[in-house]
Amino acid sequence: MKIVADLLVKERVRLTSAHTLLSLFRPSLSHIQPGQFVEVRVDKSPATFLRRPISIHNYNGSDTIELLVHDVGEGTHQLCETPVGNTLNCVLPLGNGFSLPESPQNALLVGGGVGVAPLLHLGKTLHERGCHVTFILGGKTSNDILRREAFEPYGRICLTTEDGSAGTKGFVTQHEAMHATKYDIIYTCGPKPMMQAVARIASEKDIPCQASLENMMACGLGACLCCVEKTTSGNRCVCTDGPVFDTKELTW
Repeated sequence: MKIVADLLVKERVRLTSAHTLLSLFRPSLSHIQPGQFVEVRVDKSPATFLRRPISIHNYNGSDTIELLVHDVGEGTHQLCETPVGNTLNCVLPLGNGFSLPESPQNALLVGGGVGVAPLLHLGKTLHERGCHVTFILGGKTSNDILRREAFEPYGRICLTTEDGSAGTKGFVTQHEAMHATKYDIIYTCGPKPMMQAVARIASEKDIPCQASLENMMACGLGACLCCVEKTTSGNRCVCTDGPVFDTKELTW
């Protein structure tokens, strides 16, 4: 059930110069599926008229969510600067999340940059369901590898950086873990070229693959149509039909 509510900022952690972790509290939050997102109102930016869509990074199962916010403009900057004790008005939970296996499986989760955000709640949920989870987390440099320690309790961690400053040098698709293990399912989120490359490998290996798209969104409710994605079944709104899609549906 979707709600519009003020959530209390109970913790704010600046992870890097461009990334902030916000912990938001509200008693008795509705169940949140991995891959869903929130639309956050920006109150202290007169030039920011629209809410900002932010992936739900983590959820404690009852009253707290975490948002991993990329400080890329005036709106997200104001969100990153929200003081502890203030509230943020949110619409949540929005979108359709990742489809979860009914029985324990060998799952690969591939994320790039801030695209790792929805994979933490997903990885934790899969782990709790008895799945064997492998994460491949990538970035341009070691500074782009976000919250590695938060992922560690839920699976094997593999890192790649384009400059070789952490993990394997290269792209996520070049890591040996991408090819050395037979997976039952692959999940991915990050830059579009990265997700396309992951989807190609999944197709070649005949492994089901789901991608969380990061199309530009405005309303989050399917009214403005600015996030439309072409699929094999026609144009679909990422905010309402997604953001997660089976990669076989995408015409990329």
